[in-house]
Amino acid sequence: MKHGKQYVESAKLVDRTKAYDMNEALAVCCQTAKAKFDETVELHVRLGVDSRHADQQVRGAVILPNGTGKNVRVVAICKGEAAKAAEAAGAQEVGDTDLIAKIAGGYMDFDVLVTTPDMMGQVGRLGKVLGPRGLMPNPKAGTVTPNIGQAVTDAKAGKIEYRLDKQNIIHVPVGKVSFGPEKLAVNLNTVMEAIAKAKPAAAKGTYFKSASIATTMGPGIKFSTLKYGV
Repeated sequence: MKHGKQYVESAKLVDRTKAYDMNEALAVCCQTAKAKFDETVELHVRLGVDSRHADQQVRGAVILPNGTGKNVRVVAICKGEAAKAAEAAGAQEVGDTDLIAKIAGGYMDFDVLVTTPDMMGQVGRLGKVLGPRGLMPNPKAGTVTPNIGQAVTDAKAGKIEYRLDKQNIIHVPVGKVSFGPEKLAVNLNTVMEAIAKAKPAAAKGTYFKSASIATTMGPGIKFSTLKYGV
C-alpha cells in the first residue's frame, strides 16, 4: 500500500519496535496529526478471545468523560411519555411506526438510535438496514431501555459502544486531537478499564493481545496494556 507524503512524515515520528507508555503514545499521536481537520483519535485493541463463541463475546458501552468531540445525532423510537422524555432530552427526531417506516425507506441521518423495550418487536424488522451500520439498538449498549430520556442524554454526552469484530478486535473513537494528550488519556483509560472489566469468564490466557491508537489519517502507535492487569 502506498501512503501519502504526510503519512510518511508522521510515520517517522513513531518507533514501531516499542510499546509506548499510554501518555507518551498519546503525545506522539497528537504530533502525527497533519490533516487540515480535527482528526479523531481511534483505539484498536486485539483481544485473546474467540468471537465465534457466544461465551467469549465482549460488548458494552461507556461514557467518555470528555465526550467524543462531535455533535451526536440521536433519534428515538418510542411513544407516549417516553417520547416526551426523549424530546426533552434533545433527540433530533422522535417517532414510533412513522419513524420506523422512514428508516426502512432509507433515512439514515443519525448517529445513534435508542428505543424502548415495547418497541423492539417492530424495530427488529430494521435489522438488515441498521445491523450493517452498527446502529441496531441493544440492551447491553443501553440503547434499549425504558429510561429513554437518560439514554438520549448519555448518547449526546459521549457514550460509545464497543464490541468485537470478526478478527477479535475492538475499534472505538476516544476523542479528537484538539482535546490534547491529557483529556484523551482520561477517555482512553476509561475505555480500557471498561474492556478489562468485560473480560469473559471463558477467556483463557492473555486477554489484551495488543493495543494501539491512531489519528484518522495517521499511523498506528502501540502502547503497553500492563497496567490493566489482564
